[in-house]
Amino acid sequence: METPGSQSSLHRANLERVVRAVRLAGSLTQAEIARTTGLSAATVSNIVRELKDGGTVEVTPTSAGGRRARSVSLSGDAGIVIGVDFGHTHLRVAVGNLAHQVLAEESEPLDVDASATEGFDRAEELVKRLIEVTGVDPAKLAGVGLGVPGPIDVESGTLGSTAILPGWGGTRPAEELRGRLGVPVHVDNDANLGALGELVWGSGRGVRDLAYIKVASGVGAGLVIAGKIYRGPGGTAGEIGHITLDEAGPVCRCGNRGCLETFTAARYVLPLLQPSHGTELTMEGVVRLARNGDPGCRRVIADVGRHIGSGVANLCNLLNPSRVVLGGDLAEAGELVLGPIRESVGRYAIPSAARQLSVLPGALGGRAEVLGALALALSEMGDSTLLDGSATGTLPTATPAFT
Repeated sequence: METPGSQSSLHRANLERVVRAVRLAGSLTQAEIARTTGLSAATVSNIVRELKDGGTVEVTPTSAGGRRARSVSLSGDAGIVIGVDFGHTHLRVAVGNLAHQVLAEESEPLDVDASATEGFDRAEELVKRLIEVTGVDPAKLAGVGLGVPGPIDVESGTLGSTAILPGWGGTRPAEELRGRLGVPVHVDNDANLGALGELVWGSGRGVRDLAYIKVASGVGAGLVIAGKIYRGPGGTAGEIGHITLDEAGPVCRCGNRGCLETFTAARYVLPLLQPSHGTELTMEGVVRLARNGDPGCRRVIADVGRHIGSGVANLCNLLNPSRVVLGGDLAEAGELVLGPIRESVGRYAIPSAARQLSVLPGALGGRAEVLGALALALSEMGDSTLLDGSATGTLPTATPAFT
């Protein structure tokens, strides 16, 4: 029996530190593990050898700084995680292993007016189908990350806003999906997961302080502070769409007037172009037309960029992030929207904060949220559980509710 402070308990703690560092990063050289954990190179080498012998990690030759090195990642057979992303008009699911490799991914349309029950039914079916496609034993499913386009109450796990997904108000998405799949489910809003996806796999790699701005049917921001998602005590941090730009402006769905969202979100922007472009126009279509030189669409995108930039300037003055990543369909407009964003930041942000800021398009496109959901599931895994299953190569999690 281990006692606090004993040699065996210290060794166990060091094992967990190494596994956690590798799990969160995807892969690290032994030197990087030593820097991340604060352990000595000799200790890391011994622990990696032990974990490799137990089947928990894989070690492959690589190079770092022109010198030979060994890259350490969790074993591809150690387990799998699922990412589920509910969007305004879509459902996307991905299956990944603990080595940060995406094994299968699929997206399908989702009627925004569909009931929550129908949405969860389809998510359950898609999860089961993708696990079958990968051929992985369902018993190796360690957890699920779930994204929804609305604020989640931190204490109750209840979905707050109903304006994006009508009929979902008051539901507890994590609890609902957990009951269907029989494994731990961790839920967050789509902007936070977009930030996490870009942080781990995309334009935010190597950055510890960033804001991910998603402009779609609504406007939200995922905030990363000191390398971690910042949610606030109530889970509503990052609601940048409700910064007031004009007290006499249009009435927002939140009840206030002149919110940033009323000048940038698709539901408010598209009607500006309908007289000249018809009622079937989408934000994706606006971006495509703008890139092809359409003057009306270019003007609208530039105006949207300037408004977003005003909100970003407020973020700069408050939080001083080093990077802002723009996601959603609007990011495909490139410099047509990024230029005006930078222009507003330069005008309204404190000069020292503006100088330190880089504004980039997301690298993951529409996959940012579902990959962020995978990253959420990976980050919430227990390292102790993973180590306990290393001898058999299986994870001793709850038995999945499906076979």
